[in-house]
Order: sequence, then C-alpha cells, then structure tokens
Amino acid sequence: MPGPDRSGVGRLRLGVLGGTFDPPHVGHLMLAEEARQALELDHVLFVPAGAPWRKAGQELSPREDRLAMVQLAVGDSLHFAVSILEIEREGPSYTAETLAALHQNLADDSEIFFILGQDSLADLPNWREPQRIISLARLAVAVRTDWEAAKADALEKEVPGISQRLVWLDMPRIDISSTAVRDRVRQGLSIHYRVPPAVEEYIRQHGLYVGS
Repeated sequence: MPGPDRSGVGRLRLGVLGGTFDPPHVGHLMLAEEARQALELDHVLFVPAGAPWRKAGQELSPREDRLAMVQLAVGDSLHFAVSILEIEREGPSYTAETLAALHQNLADDSEIFFILGQDSLADLPNWREPQRIISLARLAVAVRTDWEAAKADALEKEVPGISQRLVWLDMPRIDISSTAVRDRVRQGLSIHYRVPPAVEEYIRQHGLYVGS
C-alpha cells in the first residue's frame, strides 16, 4: 500500500473505500476522487472484500475477478491504490480488523478516513465493533439527502462519540449501482460509461453476470 511504514516520517492522510465491487463502476471512482480533493488525502485505498459478512448467503463473483476489476478500474492512477488485505484474509471481512491492520503500516501521526455512503452510515450500528471503527478512522460520508437531526441523535445514542468523527462530502447524486450494472449485462444492454472501459472489457471476456 502507499505511504510510509511506522518508522517513516510525515503524516499521511489516507482514504479507505471498501466494498464488494461487483463490479466497480464510475460512481466508486467519482466518490474516491471527491473525497481525495475535499479532504486533501494523499491516497485513496480501494479494499475489495473477500467474504463480506453483511452479504452472507448472497451470490458474489469470485474474489479474484472482483480484485482484477478493481485493479483495472484504478489503473495507473497516482492517487488511487488497491489493497489485497481482505481478499487474502480467511473468513469474513470485518472493517474494524481491516482498519487496525492498516494502522500497523502507517506512521503514528497518520489519519485514516473511511469513505462510505449515507445508507451505510445509518447501518453502522449493526456492523461488528462500530465503536472500534470510529476510534480507528474518521467517517467521510457522501450525503445524498439532508441528514435529519433525529437520525443523527439516534445514531449518537447507538454509537456514542460518532458525531465527532463524521465528515460530510457534498456529492452530486450518482444513480449508478453495481446491481444495476449486473442487471444491464443480464439484459444484454450497454454498460458503456457506467464502468471504466477496461472493466467493461473484462466483464465481456470473462462472461460475468450473463445468465446468472
């Protein structure tokens, strides 16, 4: 991963964007770039999940394919990189464990910003060790609608201290999802401009999402 190890000098501001990325689409890249610029991040690290426990029982593409697509999506970007941490981990993928592992390779004064959507923020109390998550990273949240005060109060009660760890990203609404991309492939519709060209070609060559 980019950046110094714990013996390095200099403070790294690292963005972390996790997900199944089945497939990665332009919305993921736009979110990462918006976070990078708004928060003045040195790098954004894409972390494809190996076995996401919140999606247990759902059919996913093989982790090797999802990793390959993320690597193609990121390409030779100077600011984006891909971590294989969760891909190589045995068993379920837990965000708290991933963030702790990333901190082990960073200088002590570095800071991690975990990038997520508003829906994921609302679901955070159901994640494994949410209190540990907010102790390891600030949460950079892409806002789609006005965040109601009642929702913020309820979230604070379930995860005390979370309100002090939130950073809001003013994102335009991007109506692209991995589910919609998969559905279009199944229907024989174009996914051009919805995913990076290299990802589109990978899906075609490997016959992903067809007839499933």
